Amino acid sequence: MSNQIITKQEVLDAQLAWGEGIVKIGNVFQENGDYSAAAEAHIDQFYNYGADRLGSVLFKPTLAAEKQFRPTFEGALSYFVGGNSNFSEDHGFAIKPWSHVRWESLGINIIGNMAIAMGNYYFTVVGTGDIVKVEYSFGYSKNDKGELKIILHGSHLPYSPQ
Repeated sequence: MSNQIITKQEVLDAQLAWGEGIVKIGNVFQENGDYSAAAEAHIDQFYNYGADRLGSVLFKPTLAAEKQFRPTFEGALSYFVGGNSNFSEDHGFAIKPWSHVRWESLGINIIGNMAIAMGNYYFTVVGTGDIVKVEYSFGYSKNDKGELKIILHGSHLPYSPQ
């Protein structure tokens, strides 16, 4: 990781692009394209797994209970597109599909080469227009090329008392 300072605008831009990437994966799926390759490109672009796909990311996806943490590229890919027998609970979050992702930030804290963002993001379901609210905490750092990468991704459905 580099010592380059991160700006709030870079985080906001990364969030917007991340949401567009999730929508793109679903679009490729709907068009019977190579959605797995689209998801791989998405993960490579946004997450700190690195070119060797062995980098470090603390990833806790929303709909994961059996294997709730995904520190590996393989685990992240399975969450987004499913179909991996090592992660049998995954049905492909990104291929739901979604038509839009809207971010509502509680705040972004920047500490040198690290930024932490928290809030809600809202996923719009293709076809129905239903909206799913999800809580997020993302951590970012810049790599040696100056690219903003996700090093922490935690998302959860809001608490709902019984």
